[in-house]
Amino acid sequence: MGTAGATAGMALTGLNGKTALADVDPNTGLMRDGIPIQKPTIIVENKAELPPKRGLRAVVVGGGWGGLTIAKHLKLRVPEMEVVVIERRSMFMSCPISNLWLAGLVDFDFITHSFVDAAQNNNYLFFQATVLDVDREKRIVYTERGYMEYDYLVLSPGIDYDYGAIGVHDHEQRHTLMKRYPAAFKPGSEHITLKKKIETFEKGLFLLTVPSGNYRCLPAPYERTCMIASVFKRKKIPAKVLLLDHTHDIKIKGVGFHAAFDELYKDYIEYIPSVSLINVDLDRKSVSDEFDEYQFDDAAIYPRIRASRLIEHLGLVQDSSPQKEARIDMHRNHIHDDRRVYVIGDSRSTGYSKSGSTAQAEARYVARVIAGRIKGVEIPWESPDTTCYSMVGAEPMEAIYFGSKYLHPQSAGTAMDNERFRDYWIDSGVAFAWRDRNMNRSEELGQEMIGWALTHYAEMFESAEMFQ
Repeated sequence: MGTAGATAGMALTGLNGKTALADVDPNTGLMRDGIPIQKPTIIVENKAELPPKRGLRAVVVGGGWGGLTIAKHLKLRVPEMEVVVIERRSMFMSCPISNLWLAGLVDFDFITHSFVDAAQNNNYLFFQATVLDVDREKRIVYTERGYMEYDYLVLSPGIDYDYGAIGVHDHEQRHTLMKRYPAAFKPGSEHITLKKKIETFEKGLFLLTVPSGNYRCLPAPYERTCMIASVFKRKKIPAKVLLLDHTHDIKIKGVGFHAAFDELYKDYIEYIPSVSLINVDLDRKSVSDEFDEYQFDDAAIYPRIRASRLIEHLGLVQDSSPQKEARIDMHRNHIHDDRRVYVIGDSRSTGYSKSGSTAQAEARYVARVIAGRIKGVEIPWESPDTTCYSMVGAEPMEAIYFGSKYLHPQSAGTAMDNERFRDYWIDSGVAFAWRDRNMNRSEELGQEMIGWALTHYAEMFESAEMFQ
């Protein structure tokens, strides 16, 4: 995933930031003779009710882990620039750590936070609205609450689900599936529904699925399996989690998860790899691959993911991306033909982990890129960090750990031809520069995981002084 995009990125822009395809117009930030800009299809005539634009303005679309972090760091690095975060939700709910909430290990307050507090503490504007369209020539963002101008635009809109990848193409069937068996990887109502399912489940098979591709948080389905199994074990009910994995084995933290499955939840987890779903039968409560049918009593079905549909609507999809991710420069995150528009987080086409810590690290880097360009400086490329804890035990709370940095974007062939990196390759189109792992679950790592969460929340919601 992302390999072809990485190759395209290398063809367009080198590590020094110089463009091989076209020169940049200094007045617009657009590349001369670049890819034609898609015209906006939805135009709102009234101006958004914001303070008058007095100087530079950056607009950030999406108030997730990446969006809130880049808003904070843009304001820190360019204090005179006005920063506006557009987010359609009224309250922040975290996907990372939500598995612990599903198992009752943390309270709801632990994973929910205020966008208003984040904006107040970090001196930017929070604008609750839905983005309808963007005019990149005029540098205007359209929302249902009016339009606003920008000098720099950062898109961090997250993911959407691709149910067609598991054989669900009919719109009515798709909506029924989403209501009955929500994936719960888009935080909010899906998670609340899933928690109720877990709490009221009495017996039988509870189905979870691991999708294909570079999905949101690679270890999360396995952590969720452990957390749901811990509830069944605590309640001593005749229930089991059936985990169907598209891959041939667990990609990340496999040793730690297998140990937990076997040693903590032997009677509560059934793990079946190499299951590529092609059909969901809602009437029979079953899913199928080419060879077998698997029946269940309840489920949370996680299909393949894709970039937010906003990326496609704006005409920014990388043609070679099967997950419809944005066509970006792999070293600077700007749209190939527009240095005023950037994409970060789960909608970008680099193959990095689609995780909270990675999104934050990437956001800090891209804030430096934008701040540098405002001053006429190109900064060196920097790998994002991925620091990832997974809770596998509940009583006591025990976790495992994985951390990494990445090689600079390059083609799959280049990395795989290098003997030094073959053991550090993942199939999302990137290679690890280094990895740090602790697969021996422990209470100490469990406490570190809670501290990790508090630190990352503080990065988004507390002021820089408080965070330090």
